[in-house]
Amino acid sequence: MTQREKLLILTPVKNAAGSLDRYFALLSRLAYPRRLTSLGFLESDSSDGTHALLARHVSLLRRRYRRVGLWKRDFGFHIPAGLPRWAPAFQLPRRTVLAKSRNHLLFHALDDEDWVLWLDVDVIDYPPDVVGRLLATGKDIVHPHCVLDYGGATHDLNAWRDGGRTRMADLRQAGETVARLDAVGGTMLLVRADIHRDGLIFPPFLYGKGSPAVRRPHPLGPNLVGELETEGLGIMAQDMGHQCWGLPGLEILHAKE
Repeated sequence: MTQREKLLILTPVKNAAGSLDRYFALLSRLAYPRRLTSLGFLESDSSDGTHALLARHVSLLRRRYRRVGLWKRDFGFHIPAGLPRWAPAFQLPRRTVLAKSRNHLLFHALDDEDWVLWLDVDVIDYPPDVVGRLLATGKDIVHPHCVLDYGGATHDLNAWRDGGRTRMADLRQAGETVARLDAVGGTMLLVRADIHRDGLIFPPFLYGKGSPAVRRPHPLGPNLVGELETEGLGIMAQDMGHQCWGLPGLEILHAKE
């Protein structure tokens, strides 16, 4: 990536009011030039004033970044109070809505940028030069290693290969610096924008039933075949002729829940 190429950072959010200050503090120290960086946000189904807070931030960000957009799309999906968002019974509908929200944001926000960086709002630390380090790999689809504690176990379990048996921490221990992946996570994911333009999306349905890379049996149900959302994107990328990659030694920190 040259200093003339444009970067679009995309973040879907829901009930993220408590995460926004840290999110924007990290964004402000990102090393890539702001004059080449655009931002896009999609707020969905929040009950904590996230949209109003984002709108106030956006009015200031437009003075600093190349382009900034904020969209709203409610899907009417809510996990019952008292249950964690990873409750097994709600994973299929939750991930389906996540995929739809990512695609909705992508279709609205992508303009003339060369790269798309997907960045979750609850990532709480990453190196200021993380974009440059991802780009230096020369890979079209690549992401760092998302953990809860530096040097600890993998947090983003959506990144795997070998039918889900090998995850990023395994690849770190194996000494792999740039590791092949079959499926990717979305906490931070860099994608060449033209691959999205060619049709790469986050499938909101089980994708890849004929692929040898999908997990069997599926962790969400023994009768399910295929992958969706970020894992589905990884399988779809392979079908389009693109390999996904991870950097096991480049760690970013996710908030503990």
